Amino acid sequence: MGRQALALLAQRDAACQACDDLAPDTEELFLQHPAAEIITSFPGLAVLTGARILAEIGNDRARFTRAGNLKAYAGGAPLTRESGKSRHVTHRRIKNSRLAATGRHWAFTALTASPGAHAHYNRRRDTGDRYHAALRNLFNRMLGQLHHFLINRQKFDEAIAFSTPAPAPHAATA
Repeated sequence: MGRQALALLAQRDAACQACDDLAPDTEELFLQHPAAEIITSFPGLAVLTGARILAEIGNDRARFTRAGNLKAYAGGAPLTRESGKSRHVTHRRIKNSRLAATGRHWAFTALTASPGAHAHYNRRRDTGDRYHAALRNLFNRMLGQLHHFLINRQKFDEAIAFSTPAPAPHAATA
């Protein structure tokens, strides 16, 4: 049993070393991409995390015509099943797991990097969402913003991304 443990540790060390060796090249190539400046302008997205996001969503802007398509691909959009009078809303289990894992990390780091993200997370917690559901909702919102800013080729703007919608005017009652 001791030799197996040592062999597994040697494999883990080799994998860690390979990651350390690839990181500078990954950063250099990602920063050459035209969307890198937009992606890294988002709170919580550094170079390697941004490279992972770009690798998972791809380079083709026409691939996801709507933000909802990207959210469903990442597993951020809720899954609703209805039958008769029953309605059940859950999170998606079939999704791009690598993008979902990166998204959880992104949402968590955005909490401290963005006041708007932190306020959104707190609102979700106040409405009864648990920790993971609130993070998933924040990731879902951030994905929608990423889609918007990539399509419009704009850098992240906190005022646009987390603006509160104006309340609908009330109709005068007779």
